[in-house]
Amino acid sequence: MSGAIKKTIDGMPYWPRLIDSTVELHLKAFGAVEIAGTMWSGKTWTARAHGNSRVTFDNPQARELAQMDIGAVLNGDAPRVVDEWQEVPETWDAVRNRIDEAGGRRGLYILTGSSRPSHDKTRHTGSGRISRLKMWPMSLYESGNSDGAISLSRLFEGNFSGGPVKTDLNQLARLACRGGWPAALDLDDETALIVPPQYLDALFAKQDDAAPGNERELRQFLRSLARNIGSPVTLKTLAKDMNDEPISNSSDAEERRMRAFLDYFIGRYVVCDLHGWDAPIKSPRRLRTKPKHGFADPSLPAALLGASPEMLMGNLQLFGQLFEEMCLRDLRVYASAMQGAQPDALRYYRDSDGLEVDAIIELRDGRWGAIEIKLGANKVPEAEKSLLRLRDKVAANPAARNPEPSFMLVLVGKTDFAYRLPSGVCVAPLTSLGA
Repeated sequence: MSGAIKKTIDGMPYWPRLIDSTVELHLKAFGAVEIAGTMWSGKTWTARAHGNSRVTFDNPQARELAQMDIGAVLNGDAPRVVDEWQEVPETWDAVRNRIDEAGGRRGLYILTGSSRPSHDKTRHTGSGRISRLKMWPMSLYESGNSDGAISLSRLFEGNFSGGPVKTDLNQLARLACRGGWPAALDLDDETALIVPPQYLDALFAKQDDAAPGNERELRQFLRSLARNIGSPVTLKTLAKDMNDEPISNSSDAEERRMRAFLDYFIGRYVVCDLHGWDAPIKSPRRLRTKPKHGFADPSLPAALLGASPEMLMGNLQLFGQLFEEMCLRDLRVYASAMQGAQPDALRYYRDSDGLEVDAIIELRDGRWGAIEIKLGANKVPEAEKSLLRLRDKVAANPAARNPEPSFMLVLVGKTDFAYRLPSGVCVAPLTSLGA
């Protein structure tokens, strides 16, 4: 992408996103497209880049008018962008009805939303009329910090080219703390580093009747989750962490409350679950894994924990955890740009034998790739061993649809070369990965 500018909006440059081609494709196939995702991730700008008119329900007057006469705000040149549509949940059914009345016309509306309305406020799924896309903060490729020389799509085709690379741990620490926020793209480091804390302040201070706790409790919950990134933390652990005084056992009520907090932040696309992969192996009982609860962007746990780039350079354990969050963010973005990927293509693997692989990407046709994430290339032998164990376990099942992975990759932070090991495992830096 290399920072190429596609167009300007209100005189401001629009930086292309990998989701752009998917939006264009879906507008040709459906009456409307919903772009949902993290607040400040650039949904509105992407929608406006593809739309010809706009109404935003962040505007109180537009919101009040919509509540009185929803049809009045839906009129405009197509595609019409309806920003933060969940503020007036009736919008969903109104758009669906407009699409039905249009007799099969495509590309009429683009809806954006940074939270999910409660199910009782939308009556119809919109299936066949409204497609749903997820958007995340910028990947390193989109922000110009990865050259994209190694393509996730080409890895599935068996194509990998190694060679010398330039990597810098200081730069990675800076990128993890800055985050992938489009509005901070042109800011210097000192200024950009205040964006993630401000995001959290805006999130916690937002008046929201659906919030399961007050501002202090919301912050405390996310801070607890940040302390447990990289592991399948239990509700019991979160409940203990949330209490001001240590407790020996958490009650069912406390765990239900933790579930409410978790659902609240998942519904606002701040927290995202990484589910276990149902590998084609003989004993499914061994593979029932709890989801890992991660963040939409590594800068959020960094801000919650008070981490700076300088701190990360002196705390490699935390640095490694935030690097993994950054890798998972980018893998979500790259996988979502692949037409053949599952809707929730990114998973992880864990079994009762103690084998764990950080990321699995599975396509609709059954092909899959396995990825281990390590901050430094010195951990490659350990990662290679895990990947080969997984390959051999899957291959041991003769009934498996696709016993061989399309690729096995160790995604690293620091290395002097991208290369392929004699075992077939590839090693590449995150700053060379793209869609």
